[in-house]
Amino acid sequence: MTALDELREEALGLAGRLRRLLRQMPRPALPRLSRPRLGSPAGVLLAAAFTLVLAAIAHIVSILAMPALAERNAYARLSERTDSNVLVMLPDATPQEAALPMMDPAFVSAVCLYDLSEGPLKVRVPATSDYTSVSFYTAEGLAFYALSDQAAGKVIELDLMTPSQKAALPEDEEITAADRLVIESPSQEGIVAVRAFVRARGMRELVRKQLDAASCSTAN
Repeated sequence: MTALDELREEALGLAGRLRRLLRQMPRPALPRLSRPRLGSPAGVLLAAAFTLVLAAIAHIVSILAMPALAERNAYARLSERTDSNVLVMLPDATPQEAALPMMDPAFVSAVCLYDLSEGPLKVRVPATSDYTSVSFYTAEGLAFYALSDQAAGKVIELDLMTPSQKAALPEDEEITAADRLVIESPSQEGIVAVRAFVRARGMRELVRKQLDAASCSTAN
């Protein structure tokens, strides 16, 4: 049983205890005709509404806890395929297998697991024939920044660093220059995801070759 299953069982158990507690609480006297009788339509609706509310609470708790309790999230699976601070191309998704969940077969994808413990990361991705984007996630899967070629131009180029690394930059360094974006990462480790749209099936290899020029490495 996983930690997520244990959490769900605990939430359901809490719902059961709450129902028993509500049954034991004294109820104010109501006129005989206004009190819903057991088995009456009003009584059935009240019980159904109460059950739905408790089920919704348990479901929301499970969803909110899922990223933190997942034993094999995207970062864990990708760490089995590649080292940190290296951009690697992902194999095309098929109906039988995909490197990551919900991969769109209309895109060519590449990823870079980053580790900022050795210094800031330089990311450089040339725009491909069509739409190209770069997205950033923490190791837990929280998205915190994204940029496309429509906003960046022919090359998406930026520096990724922690808040302390950015604070240590020389005061006279032009970090706001148009050709250099500085992005703060809320975590020391995470994922850089690169996606390039493939307009036609025959262009897939061309798009892959264009992404071969992309890089993700520790700044010297």
